[in-house]
Amino acid sequence: MNNTPSELTYPLAPQKPAAGQVLDVADGVRWLRMALPFALDHINLWLLRDHFDGRDGWTVVDTCIDHPDARAAWEGVFQHHLDGLPIVRVVITHMHPDHIGLAHWLCERWQVPMWISLGDYLNARMGSGAVRGFGGDAARAFFTRHGISDPEHIQAVGLHGPRYGDMVPQVPANYRRLLDGQTLVIGSRTWRCIVGHGHAPEHMALYDEQGGVLISGDMVLPRISTNVSVYETEPEGDPLGLFLSSLDRYLALPANTLVLPSHGEPFIGLHTRVAQLKQHHAERLAELIQACRNQPKTALDILPVLFKRKLDMHQMSFAMGESIAHLHALWFKQRLRRQFDSDGVYRFVRVN
Repeated sequence: MNNTPSELTYPLAPQKPAAGQVLDVADGVRWLRMALPFALDHINLWLLRDHFDGRDGWTVVDTCIDHPDARAAWEGVFQHHLDGLPIVRVVITHMHPDHIGLAHWLCERWQVPMWISLGDYLNARMGSGAVRGFGGDAARAFFTRHGISDPEHIQAVGLHGPRYGDMVPQVPANYRRLLDGQTLVIGSRTWRCIVGHGHAPEHMALYDEQGGVLISGDMVLPRISTNVSVYETEPEGDPLGLFLSSLDRYLALPANTLVLPSHGEPFIGLHTRVAQLKQHHAERLAELIQACRNQPKTALDILPVLFKRKLDMHQMSFAMGESIAHLHALWFKQRLRRQFDSDGVYRFVRVN
């Protein structure tokens, strides 16, 4: 949704690593790009030169989903792009499958610890194949209350849990906790954790003040707005309000910070991008108030307001989650009133 990408600077363009290859982006920081089998077709991972527990090696930031192609790509990295050194630890920005999916495999293979926030660790454990997973009947009931009635749609929105377990079949049995404001000395750099809410329970970005580098994870992406959704596990949540508040934390960083996002290309223009994201969501919220002006609307009703393109079944649960998140943001601010109608469906109408 970045309609003015020229307002950002992409210092490495047009360079980007091929799948399974690396590119040096700063001293001791390597960019690793892996393919994803989704519309969002790649994830950026980061290798940080390190000395940990008495060993020279590399810290991995995020891992990709657990998939044979991703494992094969990592094998190539081990063989060709680590300068003969081992992985010495794994850091996870948050619990989504493309970030934590292979953490169990990397940690077991190299016998190293995983670092992650408590909130995201527990949610990953809950969603992985090791426990019960997300989705299923609870998700179907939740989205039905928000307007979905078509059987095909109901089936589709109930599948996001099993998909999580497929991509994250295991989570390491123990971890080291990341906290907001905590610092990690990784090689010659000191990274400060910056918590972000809304996209994930306790997303941790990493900021190196001396080097002017931010590993932003999914909190600040250069060309799209990150997914912010309400799901059945926290049905009364306000993730969009949390996300927009979290963005203010990045305004304290220098405007010329080099941002290393999880999707897209590294860029400079952090303050500009935060302003774009805030404007984008403000425009969508204004459109929703207008749409709910005269007649109560369900989350399903307002999908065309938020999404101008046709959605496939895979995208439906994400889109519904975002729709509810935008409605909840206005409900929490008392701009909309929520009503539970006799058909068992929530509808939202503007407060006059």
